[in-house]
Amino acid sequence: MNMKYQMLAKLVVVGLGLFQWGIPSSVSAASKEVIVVATDASTKPFTYQVDNKHTGYDIEVLKRIFKGSKKYQLKIKTVPFPSILSGIDASRYHIAANNFGYSNDRAKKYLFSNPISKSYYALATKKDKTYQHLADLSGKKTQGMAGANYMQILEKWNQTHPDKKPIQLTYVSGSTPFTQRLQMLEQNQLDFIFYDAISLKTAIEEQGFNLKISRLEKVENDKDGFEYYIFANDTKGKELQQFVNRGLSKLKKSGQLKKYSQMFFGGDFVSKRN
Repeated sequence: MNMKYQMLAKLVVVGLGLFQWGIPSSVSAASKEVIVVATDASTKPFTYQVDNKHTGYDIEVLKRIFKGSKKYQLKIKTVPFPSILSGIDASRYHIAANNFGYSNDRAKKYLFSNPISKSYYALATKKDKTYQHLADLSGKKTQGMAGANYMQILEKWNQTHPDKKPIQLTYVSGSTPFTQRLQMLEQNQLDFIFYDAISLKTAIEEQGFNLKISRLEKVENDKDGFEYYIFANDTKGKELQQFVNRGLSKLKKSGQLKKYSQMFFGGDFVSKRN
């Protein structure tokens, strides 16, 4: 065997040795499909940051579902709230994780996971005010983000009740802190804030606002208060929807989903519905 073929043989042996002792794991890691999760990281306790690391109920549940996956690698990206679903539309992101509720309009365009938590629609008000129904909000002032499920519900009420005084809606950017709106409410610049009970309770208790929370009755349908992950309505979206739903089912059966709920919400807010 001449020198050229001897060198070639040695290279083959060395290559096989490298493959045996570790190269496959790096190749495997590099070959995983990156799944981008979009979140605003400012909707505590569902999604927020601690020391520049993403956390919150929505985020930790997803991390657990994707942990150990041989196919997917999760990447979480902070984006302004109004850009989350438009990014799903443009295929920039694969999963929207931001305390998203169900609406008929969204259902025409996107896929939903099984419910990941169950709260209820609620109003924050001054302690001397009591509102229980949307009709009670006629002529009252509030503020929220464009595209948010809560604002869409109020917009729809205005459209379907032209004979009533409209609910006065003003809009803020996705970078405006939620607590700023609660501060405006406390200072009588707003009459109410419409949100989910968990988020309102967390913010009011942490910041010490002198406000109360009331349940808003019979808002839209039997999906009121349920929270979901959202996917594009395409082949990849259906694939991820099935993967996430299988993971949610396992976490629910093992009791781990309840533990996450108790950790972030202070109670069992796991949906009984699949």
